[in-house]
Amino acid sequence: MSRLGRTVIVAALVTGVLVSGAAAPAAAATSATTDHTSAKERKRVDSVPTPKLGWYDCYRIAQCATTHLPLDYDKPKGPKTEIAILRIKAKDQKHKIGSLFLNPGGPGGSGTSIALNAPYFLSKTLLDRFDIVGFDPRGIASSDNVRCFKNVKAQAAVLNKMNVAFPWGAAEEKTYVGAAKQLGKACSTTGKPLSGSMSTAEVVRDMDVLRRAVGDKKLNYLGFSYGTAIGQYYANMFPDRFRSIVVDGVLDPVRWVGTKATANQEQDERLRSADGAYRALREILRRCDAAGEKYCAFAAGDPVANFDLIAQKLRKKPLVITDELGSYTVTYADFVGGILGDLYDTAAGDWVTQDAQYIYTLLTSSSAADKAAARTALAKRIRDARARKPARDFPYENGFEAFSGVDCTDALHPKDANSWPALMAKADRRAPYFGRAWGWATVQCARNTWTVRDEDAYTGPWTRRTAAPVLIVGARWDPATNYDDAVSASRRLPNSRLLSNTNWGHTSYGTSDCATTAIDNYLLKGTLPAKGTVCQGAYQPFLEPLPDDSALSASALRAPAAPAQRPQVVGPPLPSTLSGTR
Repeated sequence: MSRLGRTVIVAALVTGVLVSGAAAPAAAATSATTDHTSAKERKRVDSVPTPKLGWYDCYRIAQCATTHLPLDYDKPKGPKTEIAILRIKAKDQKHKIGSLFLNPGGPGGSGTSIALNAPYFLSKTLLDRFDIVGFDPRGIASSDNVRCFKNVKAQAAVLNKMNVAFPWGAAEEKTYVGAAKQLGKACSTTGKPLSGSMSTAEVVRDMDVLRRAVGDKKLNYLGFSYGTAIGQYYANMFPDRFRSIVVDGVLDPVRWVGTKATANQEQDERLRSADGAYRALREILRRCDAAGEKYCAFAAGDPVANFDLIAQKLRKKPLVITDELGSYTVTYADFVGGILGDLYDTAAGDWVTQDAQYIYTLLTSSSAADKAAARTALAKRIRDARARKPARDFPYENGFEAFSGVDCTDALHPKDANSWPALMAKADRRAPYFGRAWGWATVQCARNTWTVRDEDAYTGPWTRRTAAPVLIVGARWDPATNYDDAVSASRRLPNSRLLSNTNWGHTSYGTSDCATTAIDNYLLKGTLPAKGTVCQGAYQPFLEPLPDDSALSASALRAPAAPAQRPQVVGPPLPSTLSGTR
């Protein structure tokens, strides 16, 4: 299913305080002002015996284990769910600080996978001093899977009706809403009991038990994208049980969950991911126009107007391109989904403008040679994207159900799925192009459709005064987690520090020495970046001239060397037909 488907400033650093041989985070609150884990949460998690993890060697470089944790922490001796966990041991065990838990986001991303890939993106110092640990949240990946349908055939009958970037037009919307209702009802019946036990609060309780299981008195955590919700939940539910928490690419938890006052808003009207994507797109088109054709492939004429012309034409009629290897249809939704995928990349400026130029040429050019070059290049892009995300019909693939099991259980959503077409029209007026791309992802969560609930889901407060500070990292041009969310989340959490970054793409770790070093220093030594620190992303678009060959040739796309250290963050289940980056 194709739906399942970024000049360095050296910041001044504040020196932390050393405690018992390990650095304690700077600006730690005193015991008199620190909030403590509530009696209810203490009873829930501390009633669970510390699991004995039977580690075994796996993947040549790692150790794996599974354990069983309560489906309901109010019934610690009741039914259990199996959780998969993986670690890569610290290279310098003699000077090990502890374990560093990772989560890549989603919801639905695999914690074991990001931990396994840690040697490819984490700094050497982190790999030396921490055991890198990841676990697959309940219902997801190698843990017990949530399954909303009895078999793949029943699943395909529903999800094939949702196999578009987003529905466009009344007929598609009707089909999509109908299928979303079927999905929500299936997860609320066949998917039980796991589908009602997948809230972020349950994942955080699991993580606190696993913290004990790996032998750590205090948690160290680095979370990306939706993984930032996990980090902020932990900070507020267990404010005295962590040494360091870094959240990179931030969801504001109040906007994620919603309130009674915002209960009738679709989730992205609160989070404004679409607004962040539109802001990034407009800035790219503005810079492209200022740079000119020597530096930007889409600079001829007015890039903003030309981009809108592409959208107008594709809304009326899809683009069909054919070459010797096949035929490919690009709908309006495919185009928007592809551009959104491009915006996830650190080289977003080049990818967005080159893809736009390919399609603009095919829709408007009178030059047969230019059209042939654009057709060849675009077809290759689509094939490459499909190769990275091959179709998967067997075995049962539960990615969209995993996403829904978390989001639909965590957050307040509008009551009626039938209200979504009107809500999406409103979303597109607020954030052109991307309002629908983000908003349709949660239609199955309508409260009259998704009826299973987690009575122990956490809904706040989000203002706990933590014993150690939380480092909150936001990227100005993030198309998935709006930078404004990082700002509001940092203002809400008393003992937190905001680190800003001007990088492109989704999340900041690995995009500049400044951001990466600041995160590393906090995790390793407890030193926070100075207040107001703004790092400059190492890559900025349109500063180097394009190659001399035709702007429509495949080689014309400038592909700057990607930073060596980049986590594979996981976005929500939105496709990227052109770029395949999701």
